[in-house]
Amino acid sequence: MTEAAAERSAPSPADFSFDIEHRLDEGGAQAGDGRPLGRAGVIRTPHGDIATPAFIPVGTKATVKAMLPETVEELGGQAVLANAYHLFLQPGADIVDEAGGLGRFMNWPGPTFTDSGGFQVMSLGVGFKKVISMDENAYQSDEVIAENKERLAHVDEDGVTFKSFINGDRHRFTPEVSMRIQHQLGADIIFAFDECTTLLNTRPYQEDSVARTERWAVRCLDEHARQTEARPHRPYQALFGVVQGAQYEDLRRRAARGLAALTGDEAQDQRFDGFGIGGALEKTELGTIVRWVSEELPEDKPRHLLGISEPEDLFVSIAAGVDTFDCVAPSRQARGGSMYSSSGRINAKAAAQRRRFEPLDPECDCYTCANYTAAYLHHLFKAKEMLASTLATIHNERYIVRLVERIRASIVDGTFAELREETLGRLGKP
Repeated sequence: MTEAAAERSAPSPADFSFDIEHRLDEGGAQAGDGRPLGRAGVIRTPHGDIATPAFIPVGTKATVKAMLPETVEELGGQAVLANAYHLFLQPGADIVDEAGGLGRFMNWPGPTFTDSGGFQVMSLGVGFKKVISMDENAYQSDEVIAENKERLAHVDEDGVTFKSFINGDRHRFTPEVSMRIQHQLGADIIFAFDECTTLLNTRPYQEDSVARTERWAVRCLDEHARQTEARPHRPYQALFGVVQGAQYEDLRRRAARGLAALTGDEAQDQRFDGFGIGGALEKTELGTIVRWVSEELPEDKPRHLLGISEPEDLFVSIAAGVDTFDCVAPSRQARGGSMYSSSGRINAKAAAQRRRFEPLDPECDCYTCANYTAAYLHHLFKAKEMLASTLATIHNERYIVRLVERIRASIVDGTFAELREETLGRLGKP
């Protein structure tokens, strides 16, 4: 490669951008200064554009379970998200790197995300439930948690030491290690390594954790800059900081302001390209917490909400300023026979579906509903056929992707409030 060609192909933050095209004026939250927080836009990455708001299907181990990548694209998936923790353990980030990066490894041509592994290190290592919220009545002190749980993950100022859930081997993630792994994986959008707390943690611990996550964020920015410079043969990877703070308004706002203003210690010109919203919160507080964070984050950078997919939560979050989402729930629930529909949840295994010779959801435009009956899907589940997972996952993923597509269209044409009322009313949601 000539010097001129190398210079042209060098990764640059200019290869990633976000443009706001429409704003949600009615039916959405407004910041304290009166500006609307909900919006529709476009994220531009080296591997293609993402029209926002968008739901990002999760392919934890470089595959959306039970589906071909081509099928994910056909049902409207614009990008996929894989997990750094799982791919580090198996097959190894070096193998994905040698294959040409995540997209090439899994034969996915579009944009890709990887999360930092922080959530999995904490949830799998400590043994907390894989849910975004917990019962507020279950609060315990950190000392009680330490006594009652065999911690397989241990946090210190430098990082986290944990045991593999596969074979018990000990590993260590630091901000630098997470950045190196994610650069090897090669996703278009990667996330800073953060400490993911739960509602079981006390207020003092949440305060310490927010401060530690910010210190780790500086280290992520520095290592991200080093890796970008050292790997000119790869496209630019956008780095998102992750806002924590549980359900405390002052902590959430402080975390958002701090990350928005942050630069690396060594790479002073390196800032975050976007932001993730993660951590512990209760469902009833979702819109309020997202609004706090959106008010503090810069307007011109995308916001990703980690681990959300329920229809009512999508409306609430988009109205409060979120641009993209990811969640394993649609595929995980599908494999268990729990199906979304325009009129509410359907149990594909229930006896009521046994002789139902019509589509699972007559209003759905997915491949499954266009070609198979609810009775056939019921049979596949009862017979424990693998095809059940494939057809059910296609339906659930398409339902959520299509719903967010419709929400985006409603922002553009000014019918968001009407769509929300109609959709949630039919689902029996308040």
